Amino acid sequence: MFDANAARLRAEVIQDFARSELFERTFVEGMELVEETAGYLDGAGRQASKLLSRNAALAYASQSMRLTTRLMQMASWLLVQRAVREGDMAAEAACEERYRLSEAASAETGGENELPRELLALTGRAERLYERVRHLDRRMYVEAPAEEEPHPVLSQFDRLKQAFGG
Repeated sequence: MFDANAARLRAEVIQDFARSELFERTFVEGMELVEETAGYLDGAGRQASKLLSRNAALAYASQSMRLTTRLMQMASWLLVQRAVREGDMAAEAACEERYRLSEAASAETGGENELPRELLALTGRAERLYERVRHLDRRMYVEAPAEEEPHPVLSQFDRLKQAFGG
């Protein structure tokens, strides 16, 4: 496991990320996608699903549930990072396993080729954003730096602190 110094440095990286422009852009993009998807599924998507064949309607229901689940996991992760930024949660607490993103298998049910283009577009955007967020999650929380090899981001922070007397 980490020693106290590594844990402190990891907490600094987490807090720095939560205050970054990258986080802010990712947060806004994620929350806008959640709202856009909810609006589609409650409106135009609901109407479009009524026109689908039985197999396609089943695929639509399955796809929309996977999409909603994926977006809610991602939104939860982003909200944890915002809680860290705002001081409502300690960076160390954000390291808990329950806040990690999972690998989700995407099972096909058949009928996907008949799905509305809007649903497929939302799904594609959600998958790409989820993969970016999952990459951040793994880099910040899961991939532990080796004892003898410093974490590349943490070592750069150390060099900057030394250079500027911090």
